[in-house]
Amino acid sequence: MFKQILGKLPKKPSAKFWDNGESQAPDNNNTQVGDVLSQRSSSNGDNLASVSVEVLPRLKDVSISEKQELFLKKLRLCCVVFDFVAEPQGNLKEKEIKRQTLLEVVDYVISSGNGKFTESVIQEATRMVSANLFSTLHQQWKNNKTPEAGDLEEQEEGSLNPSWPHLQIVYEFLLRLVASPNTDAKISKKYIDHTFVLKLLDLFDSEDPREREYLKTILHRIYGRFMVHRPFIRKTMNNILFDFILETGKHSGIAEFLEVLGSIINGFALPLKEEHKLFLTRVLVPLHKLKCLPNYHQQLSYCIIQFVEKDCKLADIVIKGLLKYWPVTNSSKEIMFLGELEEILEMTQLAEFERCMIPLSRQIAQCLSSSHFQVAERALYLWNNDHVSNLVRHNSRIILPIVLPALEKNGSSHWNQTVKNLTENVLKVLSDTNPELFEECLRKFQEEKQNAEDNKKKNGETWRQIEEIVASKGQTSMAK
Repeated sequence: MFKQILGKLPKKPSAKFWDNGESQAPDNNNTQVGDVLSQRSSSNGDNLASVSVEVLPRLKDVSISEKQELFLKKLRLCCVVFDFVAEPQGNLKEKEIKRQTLLEVVDYVISSGNGKFTESVIQEATRMVSANLFSTLHQQWKNNKTPEAGDLEEQEEGSLNPSWPHLQIVYEFLLRLVASPNTDAKISKKYIDHTFVLKLLDLFDSEDPREREYLKTILHRIYGRFMVHRPFIRKTMNNILFDFILETGKHSGIAEFLEVLGSIINGFALPLKEEHKLFLTRVLVPLHKLKCLPNYHQQLSYCIIQFVEKDCKLADIVIKGLLKYWPVTNSSKEIMFLGELEEILEMTQLAEFERCMIPLSRQIAQCLSSSHFQVAERALYLWNNDHVSNLVRHNSRIILPIVLPALEKNGSSHWNQTVKNLTENVLKVLSDTNPELFEECLRKFQEEKQNAEDNKKKNGETWRQIEEIVASKGQTSMAK
């Protein structure tokens, strides 16, 4: 992965700096070791009026006893933050020095052998990461570029962070540091603390998908490595999702959050804690109501399925939640709901199904008679699932009278031929399953249909008589 990163990063052909120890040493005629290059001050106050970027010796060129001290110096050098937005072409030489230094410190973490990192190394490392990731410049770029959640897909092309040539290596460094066996979790938790994790979680609201992908991986590693932080991480993610659902409706990193949560839920021990069940009902299920659901539905569905797999008794709660937030005018969301519903029903036992089958059957009937052919088609495909068919068969006396009118209407009047053909197949399955019940329900449906037509005629006749009476009274009054 590290070599892939090196290949993707931009390189200046004329640069005389080392590249991961493979290029030539600095040219003594142009750059002497120890030369100091000054960086112009940043207007936001992130850097002091005169911050120096020093070309240091390579780690491979010094003795073992000097490596740690030199490594610390390089980490301090990497704390300098450049403004890639206001001055994209400024300080190019200093930026390249920092980039090469970042590459070297990443390589040092990867190839550090079996020696444990000291507390001073971990302290300086987290300070360097904080200086780059939590800088005012980075925060300003993120805050100024946050899009509407529904427009995320359209704006993503133009939302790449201009400082990514440095940030990518910083993220890689943090990932390697957290995952390294040489990093002592007991020492690291003093510096990768709640404040650090909180700021890291705040970065998920970034438009840059590359940044969110790194954050997702790093957060997952932190959650696995630092058990002391697990409740805090879950609580903070809870709060961010609550804010998204109830207040803003805008956040760029919901899909990545849910990917991390999917892995966390997968590791929950049984029986599930009440805290986790509340998270399902108060956070995951209400996430279905947001208009930007397509941006994260796949990840959300996975989290829901994980819960139902662990405790099938939750199926009833989840299905009722889906029915509560079922879309009324959005056909594409209805198709998503039907797909997720089928996955949940596959893991639903008969007892749980019977608790929600009446409202569920009514909703399915509405979908069956939808004028949008894809919605009707997706609802009809539910009968192709053996487990769903089996659930319906065991409760056919309750379900058949609810869905049969919609099926009959489709068979006789739906505009789409595919829907008509699928409807005939489903009607045949229902008829073969219980012929007597099917005939009884069909007869009742036809009687109700005939009664409805008779009432319509009767009402029409009544209105005609009223109109005649009104017309005759109008003529009488005009004659007077």
